[in-house]
Amino acid sequence: MIESHLPALIALTFVLFAILIPAFGLWKPSTSQPLAVVGSGIASVLSLYGFLSYLQTGSIRYFFGGWEPPVGIEFVYDGLSGFFILVINTVAFFVLIHSRHVARTEYPGKEMPYFALAMLALLGFNGMILTGDLFNLYVFLEISSLASYGLIAIGSRPAPFAAFRYLIIGTAGGTLYLLGVGFLYTVTGTLNIIDMAAMLPSFATDTSVVAALVFMVVGIGVKAALFPLHGWLPDSYTFASSSSTALIAPIGTKVAAYILFRIVFYLFGVELTDAVAPITTVIGVLAAIGILYGSIMAIAQTEMKRMLAYSSVSQIGYIIMGLSLANPLGFAGALLHVLNHAVMKACLFLVAGNLRMKEGHSDISKFDDSYRKKYPWTMASFSVAAISMVGLPPLAGFFSKWYLALGTIDNENWLFLTVILVSSLLNAVYFFRILEKVYMMNPKKDQKEATDAKKDEVSASMLIPTSVLAIALFVIGFANAAIVAVLFDIFPM
Repeated sequence: MIESHLPALIALTFVLFAILIPAFGLWKPSTSQPLAVVGSGIASVLSLYGFLSYLQTGSIRYFFGGWEPPVGIEFVYDGLSGFFILVINTVAFFVLIHSRHVARTEYPGKEMPYFALAMLALLGFNGMILTGDLFNLYVFLEISSLASYGLIAIGSRPAPFAAFRYLIIGTAGGTLYLLGVGFLYTVTGTLNIIDMAAMLPSFATDTSVVAALVFMVVGIGVKAALFPLHGWLPDSYTFASSSSTALIAPIGTKVAAYILFRIVFYLFGVELTDAVAPITTVIGVLAAIGILYGSIMAIAQTEMKRMLAYSSVSQIGYIIMGLSLANPLGFAGALLHVLNHAVMKACLFLVAGNLRMKEGHSDISKFDDSYRKKYPWTMASFSVAAISMVGLPPLAGFFSKWYLALGTIDNENWLFLTVILVSSLLNAVYFFRILEKVYMMNPKKDQKEATDAKKDEVSASMLIPTSVLAIALFVIGFANAAIVAVLFDIFPM
């Protein structure tokens, strides 16, 4: 049946379209975006079908060539991987629909490389989530990283420098992860995650295991942009093209967070992790600092994309904080925030792309009340996503913060609860200043003509994905109880 082959089919979809896009794009560049949308759409449908199958029949283990581990390589489609796969592929589908006109405008003549790299990046992201082998996870990590470097480098003039900086820092992170894998292999003699998880309790006091855990968490922390390992992120998100940022920002750091979830909860287990080293405590404290740091830095920015970049540093902190709580409420809140932040941040970066498409910039200091008349639907989508980021009901962002707060109360961690509350107020500061400029500020005399401007929205192919993501925040908010019930079932303890 198709269910037993779903993990491989999802990955092979991106392999196929990564080949088809150059094959047809070199002949006719305009075919690149439709092919990317079709490929992403197929993967999204397979992801949804796979997750529904998981809910009915349980996990799927796919052995390549019929060879079982430790000899062969396997893909594992369980609750955690299925959830992440569904989120990233669905968000990518809407981003790729939006990128049709943006790609032509921001990098004319480079549409084919952009969409081919997008397929390779998604192949890497999906492979990292699905693989049941630590070394193959590294292989897919490098595929996604190399594609991401290329996607960032296609942007404006400073973009190649930002991409090179990301390459240097990202390579260091990948190397640390690989060193950790090597240490674990010398101790256990296997690279399969399930087999290794069964063996590790016997080696809890081995110094190689301690070193491996630290190296792997630090290495993946770089990829997740966990404070203070986030240095590559602000410039990369700011100078990359709007399409590239909208694809990488909602997805890349979430996949890295997935690996941390997999390492802490599934490979080592929380008890063994804390017995080996106080990892959950350390990453929890760093996440809390990152939440406040990212929010404060976002307030200081005048460029919308840079503001959203620092906001991402803050938001990944929520996810890692939920992981560090190591209880069902924190786990559910963290995973719900993975979903919410992917949708919110994709919507916000698409809005930034819409404004840059029309205005030629996304400089907050130049925003005025004319935007609400020229771009009513774009600014409405921004308003919904911004209010959700702040965490006001009934939008999705409120509920993930609510469950995270409940997780902190369950652990009696009042410091983390305070961080969540304070950061929400800081979020309100940097998002509401834009809403004030657009909706509440009286026009200046020299803005009268702009204020009277007629509606000048972006094309439907850009507006529909942005609006759908904004509407999804209402849907997720109202369906939060059902979603969280599923997430509780995924909790491995």
